[in-house]
Amino acid sequence: MHIAIISVGKLKEKYLKLGIEEYAKRLSAYAKIDLVEVADEKAPENLSVADMERVKQKEGERILAALKSDQHVVALAIDGEMWSSEKLAQKLDQWATYGKSSVAFVIGGSLGLSDAVMKRADEKLSFSKMTFPHQLMRMILLEQVYRGFRINRNEPYHK
Repeated sequence: MHIAIISVGKLKEKYLKLGIEEYAKRLSAYAKIDLVEVADEKAPENLSVADMERVKQKEGERILAALKSDQHVVALAIDGEMWSSEKLAQKLDQWATYGKSSVAFVIGGSLGLSDAVMKRADEKLSFSKMTFPHQLMRMILLEQVYRGFRINRNEPYHK
């Protein structure tokens, strides 16, 4: 299976980089992992609604350019469907079994994802009604994908 994590912005925090590297290394036994960063759009602190949409649109164009036409796209969105770890494991298994072995998870910037990216998404996934820093979501997502593969292989992993 080939899994891409496409996210907006450059990761600067060393502790997050280390965690992401660790889960990407663990996942490499189960799937090919690509971590793709697209540039975030520079914006002033106080944005108008129109400015916010412009920023999301620009970031969305970069995300769409990074996606491949054959990828099954899962957008992380607060209004998406909430899955348990077991449900994510089932999804990973279904995608691999039914010809969707190239999956891209998309994490937007601080303003979220553009309408164009949401339309391109095959599924929308929410980790919580809470808002998380988009940089932290990379590590949380990788950990959950790793957990999903462990569940599917009946391998031990802490609960």
